[in-house]
Amino acid sequence: MKNLKEYNIKFSGLKLGTHSFEFQLDDKFFEHFEYSEFTRPRIKADVDLVKKENGLEVKAVVKGVVEILCDISGEPFDLPIEGDFSLLVKFGEEYNDSNEEILILPHGEYLLYVGQYLYETTALAIPLKRVSPEVQNGEKGKEVLNKLEDLKGGEDESTDPRWDKLKDLLN
Repeated sequence: MKNLKEYNIKFSGLKLGTHSFEFQLDDKFFEHFEYSEFTRPRIKADVDLVKKENGLEVKAVVKGVVEILCDISGEPFDLPIEGDFSLLVKFGEEYNDSNEEILILPHGEYLLYVGQYLYETTALAIPLKRVSPEVQNGEKGKEVLNKLEDLKGGEDESTDPRWDKLKDLLN
């Protein structure tokens, strides 16, 4: 998979100290990673890069809104998300990203690709349970919850006698 060039930071010409970068994460960005958990991302990533004599420190904050389907009502809603990451970049003989907090770039490298880190931070900021605020405060979703209760109430309460005999074995 090719890197998205606009998420490269050219650090070779930068002076020592802190440098700030801003990136927009849009549909094109997430299509590159074939990620489809949400739609209409409106996400901004603020990346601070501290250039030092012996390496780089990267700190980023990802903040924005995505449109996602509610797990209960199935209707789309805007979900605010926020995440951050820190990365220490050192220089060595060969590229090594096996440690999630330390990246080793080969000597002579002049670009740092932050797209993968921004993608992972955003993907991890999406909660497992996605419930719209309207459903949480009872404004929406009553019909769905009532239907689920009706279906649940119609179950036969009797059990299979074979299972009852197996439960007796536990005693």
